Amino acid sequence: MSSSKHLIVYFAVFIGLRRGVLYLYDMDLLPSGGRAKESECRWLRYYSSSDYRREAKTWRRQMRDTLQGDITSITTSSLGWNHAVNGNAYDSRYLPNHQNSSYCNIRDITNKFFNGMPKNVKIVEVGPRDGLQNEKNTVSTSVKVELIKKLVSSGLSVVEATSFVSPKWVPQLADAKDVMEAVRSLEAARLPVLTPNLKGFEAAIAAGAKDVAIFASASESFSKSNINCSIEESFIRYRAVTQAARKLSIPVRGYVSCVVGCPVEGPIPPSKVAYVAKELHDMGCFEISLGDTIGVGTPGTVLPMLEAVMAVVPVEKLAVHFHDTYGQSLPNILISLQLGISIVDSSVAGLGGCPYAKGASGNVATEDVVYMLNGLGVKTNVDLGKLLLAGDYISKHLGRPSGSKTATALSRVTADTSKM
Repeated sequence: MSSSKHLIVYFAVFIGLRRGVLYLYDMDLLPSGGRAKESECRWLRYYSSSDYRREAKTWRRQMRDTLQGDITSITTSSLGWNHAVNGNAYDSRYLPNHQNSSYCNIRDITNKFFNGMPKNVKIVEVGPRDGLQNEKNTVSTSVKVELIKKLVSSGLSVVEATSFVSPKWVPQLADAKDVMEAVRSLEAARLPVLTPNLKGFEAAIAAGAKDVAIFASASESFSKSNINCSIEESFIRYRAVTQAARKLSIPVRGYVSCVVGCPVEGPIPPSKVAYVAKELHDMGCFEISLGDTIGVGTPGTVLPMLEAVMAVVPVEKLAVHFHDTYGQSLPNILISLQLGISIVDSSVAGLGGCPYAKGASGNVATEDVVYMLNGLGVKTNVDLGKLLLAGDYISKHLGRPSGSKTATALSRVTADTSKM
């Protein structure tokens, strides 16, 4: 181990599913000189507690049943590639096409490895709202509108357009009315908007919104910092919104934030997430999106949370929303799909972050999700080539590289082949 005095934490981590306990080996050095501070121990203490073991029993049993079977004789086929498409950013010869004849047995492989995997997944694109809300430099209305149009043209059926919150709290979305008026005529996709209260709902409807969303938290502390009220007080606000929406036949989507961890409280018990999700479902939300706001979840912590929520809300009404702070989004999505969830939130170019969750990085990139799902033979109806161009468009306007690993890799491949 290095003698450097820098803050180095070297964990050789082994996650043992036996009895639901998190085991750590070779914890050679902690920031506090070998003794963990209270904040450093909260996560480890919870995941080795009796509460966690109890809530983990059901998903462990399901995973044992799922993984039983003969998976020893699978052979993979060579990938087929599309012909070149128009566009100056990416060469589509490197975009996998799961409908290609040489690729046709991928679905069979998927069925054998992953029981319960859906054949179709609906992607809810949150880039124009959740992705841009944390940008420090103002993004022009015209750029936002063009981004939405490009995303819709890629085949995405749901694109979250903006948020009708006070400009005082989210100045980046102060042009919500103008954005909505510019895109409301688009008929190829649903364009939901976020509404924090009845006033926001009324403003959204006046601007032409046909779908709205509300957002609650599974963390009391985060609820107070994010929307300035307790969890129970937020339910009172949202019942007013759902009642008004019902009269106008406006569908309402519900978000639950901090479903795995909170930047203030630490780990969130799955039972609290289930309680909030059920309240939103019972008040009339047609879909509930479960958000790992600070991106601390792993398959081992996401599974018990999903099991708890699925016990009180039908699985077909659940979506998952992962931030990629620790690079765990795709594994978490894969686990969610295995449990039968078929709705995934994501953000083009990996845009995102939360102004009220310090340290939260961007959402999982839509390009990366589509690339993975194509490789699994799961249909999304999204044209990856057009999606990549949309990500390239907004990344250039923001003046930084795309946060999508797929976009980065394919652009490098294209650059390399152009030199041959």
